[in-house]
Amino acid sequence: MKMRIAVFFGSKACEHEISCISANQVLHALDQDKYEVIPVYIAKNKDFYIGEALFDLSNYYDLDALCAKLTKVSLCKDGHKTYLRPIKEGLFKSEHTDIDVAFLVNHGTNGEDGTLQGMMEMMDIPYTSSGVLGAAIGQDKVIMKEVLSHEGLPLVPWTYFRALDLKEDKDGLISKLKDFGLPLILKPANLGSSIGIEVVHEEAELEAKIKEVLRYDDKILVEKYMSDFKEVNCAIIGDGESFRTSVLEEVLKDDEILSFDGKYVGNAKGAKSKLPTKGAKGGMANTSRLVPAPLSDEMTEEIKALALKAYRVLDAFGCARIDFMVIEDEIYLTELNTIPGSLAFYLWKEVDIDFTKECDILIENAIKRYRHKEKMSFSFNTNILSTFKGGRS
Repeated sequence: MKMRIAVFFGSKACEHEISCISANQVLHALDQDKYEVIPVYIAKNKDFYIGEALFDLSNYYDLDALCAKLTKVSLCKDGHKTYLRPIKEGLFKSEHTDIDVAFLVNHGTNGEDGTLQGMMEMMDIPYTSSGVLGAAIGQDKVIMKEVLSHEGLPLVPWTYFRALDLKEDKDGLISKLKDFGLPLILKPANLGSSIGIEVVHEEAELEAKIKEVLRYDDKILVEKYMSDFKEVNCAIIGDGESFRTSVLEEVLKDDEILSFDGKYVGNAKGAKSKLPTKGAKGGMANTSRLVPAPLSDEMTEEIKALALKAYRVLDAFGCARIDFMVIEDEIYLTELNTIPGSLAFYLWKEVDIDFTKECDILIENAIKRYRHKEKMSFSFNTNILSTFKGGRS
């Protein structure tokens, strides 16, 4: 009997469409001879859907029309079984779809940030991404910086502020940011895919750009703008005990920073990596890149070592991508992505791990972690309430 793999994607997030693209790549990469693959689309209103139409990316051009073709379901648990149940069941039979492993391909809030991971923990089902804590830290750039800084990892000068700071003392905040130094970069703390990022060059544009970034998040990361840098990324796959590092890539910018279009439309100047076409178009596969990154062997190994340290410090699991800036001989870690676009398959294939094999590894790791946690104790064999004789306090 085939193992049933439920691929979760979508959800209420600015990166909704990118999640759909990454998930479609996974759906076509999973070995259909080994697994029964069940796509689970989380709509922007957070309803869950299943159906064959989810395998064809062309159906996603009209999301309302797509949902009309699908079956709305809920995620349920009965003992040790977790299953998908139609909201409207048949009159004479109950149609349940059991799930063995949840393959998470959600990007951003309501999926990559620990919320969906927590749901999987409560439903007692193995899942492929970082756990609740690692996912939450990985999504919040400010908390991530705090942890990385504490561990001595090299970061560009940074600070942060909240929307409340602007409301309570706008002049004080503007003065603080001016003292921090221009130019600077403003980033929503909990978004990815270069969404909502603003570069501030002049004092006159500072307030307007702050308000623009606050459209996306109440907490804003501020970084010193660094010019003439190379963006270099490294992916890691880990199972809590062993770790694999990918080849490095240099991502070619299309502007001062790599924009959303540069990542997903592929309009940066420079070489593009050769990619398989079946089920692998779009997403981060469209980014212009140099693979392997043209760096010295010594710097390559240093970046890999820093990536591994960050991965372990942030309690990551499964596939994560760690991003760096390189300026001459200086290396700065920028962030860790716990569910990277396209699951960074384009980096793993360079070390003889094709996308299908990568998916196999992630599923195997998820099961391994689940079985390990089954052996741990999470409660005591006692019931204090059985001896409680008090009344309502």
